[in-house]
Amino acid sequence: MGKRKIVKIDEKKCTGCGLCIPNCAEGALQIIDGKARLVKEIYCDGLGACLGHCPEGAITIEERNAGEFNEGAARRHLEEIKKKEEKKLACGCPGTAVKTLKPKEVKGGGLRVTTESELINWPVQLKLVSVEAPYLKNADLLIAADCVGFSYPDFHEGLLKGKALVIACPKLDEADIYIEKLSEIFRVNNLKSITVAHMEVPCCFGLNRIVSEALKLSGVKIPLKEITIGIQGGIK
Repeated sequence: MGKRKIVKIDEKKCTGCGLCIPNCAEGALQIIDGKARLVKEIYCDGLGACLGHCPEGAITIEERNAGEFNEGAARRHLEEIKKKEEKKLACGCPGTAVKTLKPKEVKGGGLRVTTESELINWPVQLKLVSVEAPYLKNADLLIAADCVGFSYPDFHEGLLKGKALVIACPKLDEADIYIEKLSEIFRVNNLKSITVAHMEVPCCFGLNRIVSEALKLSGVKIPLKEITIGIQGGIK
């Protein structure tokens, strides 16, 4: 162990926003107990790629006695993180495998007797959606409360058509998890637009707060539209 440059985190300034995490290429930082923390000294190369992404200025570089940076160990650490993430998202179950779907085309110009699905992606539940799913790249994204698809009769043609879809329940699910997940989706996918569709019941308006907080956390600007659906199926 010798003296070298390594990151230092001021816990009083750190808000646990997590913006530094994806910008550490070695995976040396994690949010633990609501604060960004250095997992192991040997994972930190001391170059400070995470510094400019902390809005509170809580991360600096100091020179002190620390374990030598181990590139091989850092690489293995990243592989373990990736495996855990994949397991968390897919669970090895075929039902959660990422798919890009193509809506059926109506041929012959005749009347459309039945409504065709406009769904272009799978899975759709926000907890299961991969942050880097290919269908999210440069997409128009519809974030819908779980009940919207059952309540709004023109959901596929009127709301979903041409958009990637994620669904969530602001009342029954953990908001902080959704805020963190959505902020990453917003940050890395260069979305064209976001449409938030929720029910008129008071608890469902929480989806607006979740999306707004996630946008703020992501640090990007994306056009945002809100749609409220009545329990009788109409747009309010």
